[in-house]
Amino acid sequence: MIVNISIPAKINLWLEVIRKREDGYHDISSLMLPVSVFDSLSIDIRPGEDYISIDCDSPEIPSDERNLAWRAADVYVKESRKKAGIKIHLVKHIPWGAGLGGGSSDAAGVLCALNSFFENALPTADLESLAVSLGADVPFFLYSRAALATGIGEKLQFAGGVPDYPLLLIKPPVSVPTGWVYQSLKLTKGSPEIKLNNLGEHPWQLRDFVNNDLESVTVSRYPVIADIKDWLIARGAVAASMSGSGPTVFGVFRTERAAKDASIVAKKDWPDCWVHTAKSF
Repeated sequence: MIVNISIPAKINLWLEVIRKREDGYHDISSLMLPVSVFDSLSIDIRPGEDYISIDCDSPEIPSDERNLAWRAADVYVKESRKKAGIKIHLVKHIPWGAGLGGGSSDAAGVLCALNSFFENALPTADLESLAVSLGADVPFFLYSRAALATGIGEKLQFAGGVPDYPLLLIKPPVSVPTGWVYQSLKLTKGSPEIKLNNLGEHPWQLRDFVNNDLESVTVSRYPVIADIKDWLIARGAVAASMSGSGPTVFGVFRTERAAKDASIVAKKDWPDCWVHTAKSF
């Protein structure tokens, strides 16, 4: 049987790094929003057989156990003790290494698809544990709902009343190693400074909320990120920031029309960049 699923990208409307943990990870506080850029998965599941394979339309994406979607299938069948042949076909629309969570999204999509096929063989708590074992962002994509992520990103407080912000996403043609960004960050915080309740009261006062503690590190190596931020503000964005560890920069606009108009100019002014309009949801 073939199961088809589409899974979204994400942005971090804000991302505060609170402290470094003894296990080497970092505690964060981040409002994560799903956005309307989707990868597509087609999963051919054959009960009783025993193999996992993956192929992708993007040649830079590994088609073996290095792929997080492959690893998601592997941990699922081991944990659920379901014997099956699993063939995954992945169509990428979320850029690789963009700070938009594409790999984590694909992994969560595989977990959800397999658990649905096997009639929820794993309870929610077990599925969440598998997600955390694959990556800090993966639990968010099990639900793809606006959520305040704390801990290493695995503790989710779902957020209601967040507007569907029109967005313009611009990714420069560079790749940012996430580990290097966190290792290079000089921590000054001990507790979160941005409060979710305040956003609910003033959802368009975004310059009070849009912030990314990782940006200072990434911009030091890739100053084009700061240039794109300035460009977005100059073209009418209410606020702009880097997503995740970068390098994608998003601008929040008042209307979809304004975002689309800016995207037309962006494709001319930033010809080497990936440029895409989207909405949070």
